[in-house]
Amino acid sequence: MGLDSILGYLQNKTILITGATGFLGMVFVEKILRVQPNVKKLYLLVRASDTKSATHRMQDEIIGKELFRVLREKWGADFDSFISEKVVALPGDVTFENLGVKEPRLVEELYNEIQIIFNSAAITNFDERYDISLAVNTFGVLQVLSFANKCFKLQILLHVSTAYVCGERAGLIPEDSSSMDKMVKEMGNFDFEAVEKGLVQEKLNELKALDASEEVVTNTMKDFGINRARLYGWPNTYVFTKAMGEIFLQRSKDNLPLVVVRPTIVTSTYKEPFSGWIQGFRTIDSVIAGYCKGKLTCLLVDPATVLDIIPVDMLVNSIIIAMVANANQSSGNIIYHVGSSLRNPLNFFQMHNFIFQYFTKNPWLDKDGKPVIVTKGTILTTMATFRMYMNIRYMLPLKGLKFMNKAFGQYFQEIYVNYSRKLDLVMRLVELYEPYMLFKGIFDDTNTEKLWRTARESFIEVESFNFDATCIDWEEYIMHTHIPGLLKHVLIK
Repeated sequence: MGLDSILGYLQNKTILITGATGFLGMVFVEKILRVQPNVKKLYLLVRASDTKSATHRMQDEIIGKELFRVLREKWGADFDSFISEKVVALPGDVTFENLGVKEPRLVEELYNEIQIIFNSAAITNFDERYDISLAVNTFGVLQVLSFANKCFKLQILLHVSTAYVCGERAGLIPEDSSSMDKMVKEMGNFDFEAVEKGLVQEKLNELKALDASEEVVTNTMKDFGINRARLYGWPNTYVFTKAMGEIFLQRSKDNLPLVVVRPTIVTSTYKEPFSGWIQGFRTIDSVIAGYCKGKLTCLLVDPATVLDIIPVDMLVNSIIIAMVANANQSSGNIIYHVGSSLRNPLNFFQMHNFIFQYFTKNPWLDKDGKPVIVTKGTILTTMATFRMYMNIRYMLPLKGLKFMNKAFGQYFQEIYVNYSRKLDLVMRLVELYEPYMLFKGIFDDTNTEKLWRTARESFIEVESFNFDATCIDWEEYIMHTHIPGLLKHVLIK
């Protein structure tokens, strides 16, 4: 490979992006438009009934975000015309044939023009309804693959998975599909798609026959997903359905140029377009939010567990480099772990200290304007000790309240029900997050390191696409970028 230009490759390209309203998809769109304004066209697949609704969603949920501030300032009065020329909102849905694009002439146009497909559409809730997660994360991948196979000019399909498709493995976790080998072998004996779709429909029919409320249907389908995931050996619905999506992708790709990127925990921007931008709560952010408000007084975590995080702009840089480096190549099974645990590990003990230091110096103000005093809290390192703590601290008082409520003719019923619901929610969340708070794995990133080395040797604008996590000073990033960004863009509005 000679000394090539990343920007030169992106020039005049037509790119289809799924998941553009999501955190990662949005940052990808902004980066492409900012660094290569001569890209030909970005088609953003947006779940909507028609073009007008899709365009409204795009303007409201993507282009209108503060993330596009730098781009907006760069183009000034010409910003809207630039967006109109370069970006098209496609009403559609990855769960349908032709990605839900209904206009036949538009479908043909896409088949003839698309050169790059970036598939980041996903349901990322750990315990989403099984029917919804399965439709998007697993079978939606098949719809994207089917569409890709009809694109005459396609040079690369890049699929975003998650590093945690490995399940609950420990030690050094390789950049391959070995964690799914057992499942692949089992799937040789039955039709996974037919079985799971059949079970989902059966469960929905049962609920319909019972005239179940929407709340009951949702909760039942959430529990059903967790049970199916654990039956097959994965801790939650999200990583299970993402793993199944990968399996189907690898089994059906034929000679399609395909790359799978598996990020770890994705956090706020490191530098681009400005530091600290984030949308919504990432995995660790719920802990930070609860802690700063004084609501999180105990935590189930092994302080030695490595918290594998990667800033979203670094992830986007790795994705763009992977696209350019692997375009028009149909060689094997290319998987990249994009994270930090192997070469620049940050453990929970360090993270806990950073959060404590930050909110000791910059306390959260409660609704009365008074500073919330934070403490180190109680760290519990096993599920057994956590349950014991919860029994003594919360379950026994709840039982006492239940007795009092019964003795006083249901006088405390509302208080009891609210307390019980909150406790059930806490325990459910802890059970969902336990595999990650006590995670014993480190993600091998040999392929990703090789990609970075190749990029430095082969591309002239590589410094504008840095994804080397070893350059991150975690104390600086957490205390001066991530937490302030979380407060500004998510917690304080």
